[in-house]
Amino acid sequence: MKYPSFKDLILFENDDFIVVNKPPFVASLDERGGSGEVNILRLAKQYAGDAQVCHRLDKETSGAIIIAKNPEAYRHASMQFERRKVSKTYHALVDGQFVFNDLLVDLPILNDGNKNVTIDRQEGKRAETYFNSIKYYKHYTLVECKPITGRMHQIRIHLATQRASISGDIMYRGKPVFLSSLKKGYRLAKDEEEQPVMKRFALHARHLVFKGLDEQDIVIEAPYPKDFATLLKLLDKFDS
Repeated sequence: MKYPSFKDLILFENDDFIVVNKPPFVASLDERGGSGEVNILRLAKQYAGDAQVCHRLDKETSGAIIIAKNPEAYRHASMQFERRKVSKTYHALVDGQFVFNDLLVDLPILNDGNKNVTIDRQEGKRAETYFNSIKYYKHYTLVECKPITGRMHQIRIHLATQRASISGDIMYRGKPVFLSSLKKGYRLAKDEEEQPVMKRFALHARHLVFKGLDEQDIVIEAPYPKDFATLLKLLDKFDS
């Protein structure tokens, strides 16, 4: 896989922080067992020696991620995450039409440490996400997701509890989007196997607001990566 240059990913930089637009299929940190694959932390450390990633996104999730360039900045960001002062907004495409108007899902999440996440009202940790529908298609909805807490798979599992699985999120019963299901009369060559429009689940960290060391707001918007933008363009054309 060809990795982009770290500089090309930068959305914002000052003396203390870098915010990058993480591409899909690049891990935030070194994965367990040290696969040796390129990840955001390694790329950041090559760029700034003391760099630390302040939070993580799932490997398939694209979008804005904060990197501290020094220990003081890392502590400053960590405290904001701990106190839930960082405003995070994701965009997700879900299967089906759903009208979410400031819907709060507050179902506790249990993470067994094995990438296995369930809703558990007894043992789970508090988890809260607000959802708003922002665009309707015939068979899909673009949803704005604002997690208040930061549990693993939180947005994905909370949407699944509403029967609004993220497109392509097979773990939570989401279905891949195929062009043949959108475009009437679309035909493949005889022996060709159709690939989904997007080869991952449709989730993108779109906006971030946090405070710099000077206590001024840093406001970030991360453009959609090519696969997400292409999917929405096809839905505009064939499913609106």
